[in-house]
Amino acid sequence: MDYGNLISRAFGYTKEALWGEWGRWLLLVLLSLVQTFTLFLVPLYNGYIVYIVRVLAGRRPAPEVDDWGRLFLDGWKLNIINLIYLIPVIVALAVFGGVAVLSAVAARGLDNPDVWASAVAAAVTGIAIAALVWIVISFVSLLAVVRFAHTGSLLQAFNITAILSQISWIGWGAWIAAVVILILIGLVYTAATALITSLPVLGWIANLFIGVVYGIFRARYLAVAYESAPAPG
Repeated sequence: MDYGNLISRAFGYTKEALWGEWGRWLLLVLLSLVQTFTLFLVPLYNGYIVYIVRVLAGRRPAPEVDDWGRLFLDGWKLNIINLIYLIPVIVALAVFGGVAVLSAVAARGLDNPDVWASAVAAAVTGIAIAALVWIVISFVSLLAVVRFAHTGSLLQAFNITAILSQISWIGWGAWIAAVVILILIGLVYTAATALITSLPVLGWIANLFIGVVYGIFRARYLAVAYESAPAPG
C-alpha cells in the first residue's frame, strides 16, 4: 500500500469537497455543533460522513448536504456501530479501573492515606488497558464502519468473517500500518487544535472548521484503504 498516495488522495478529495464550497463547509460545521450539543441524538453530521464513504467509488465531487432523513438514519446506525464496538473498551475500563479503585478503597478504608495512591495507580492501569483494547478493536471497527457505509447494511458492520477476510486481502501488515498512520495523524490534529484553542474566540471558531476538514479526510482515507482490495461478500 502506498501510504503517501493514500494521504495525498484523501487530502485532495477533502480540499475539493470544502475549498470554495463555503456554504457546504459552514453547513457541516453547524451540523457538527448540533450533533455535539444534542449528545449525538441528532447525528446528521455522522450521516454525511457515512454518505461521503458510500459514494466514494468513482463519484466526484463530494455530495451535497441533503436527504435529511437518510442522514439522520445513517448517523444513528453509525452511533450504534461505534457504541457496540466500544463495549469491550468500557468493560476493560470498568473491570481494571473502576473495580480496582473500589477494591482498594474497600480494603484499606478512606481514612488510610495510602488508599489514594493505590486508587490512582489502579485508575491509570485501567485507562492504559482500556486504551490498548481500543487500539486493538480499532483495527476491526474502522473497517467495519466503511463496510457498513459501502453495503448500506448495519449487520455487515458485524460480519466479522467478511471483515477479517477483507483485512487479509489488504494485508494485515498494510492495514495495521494504515491504521497506525491514521492514529498518528489524529494525534497531530489533536495537538494542533489544542494550540489553536489558546486563541480567544477565534481559535474555537477555527477549530470547528478544521474539525470538518479532519472528519472528511479521515473518511476518505479509510475508504481508499478499504477499496485497495476486493471486498468479500
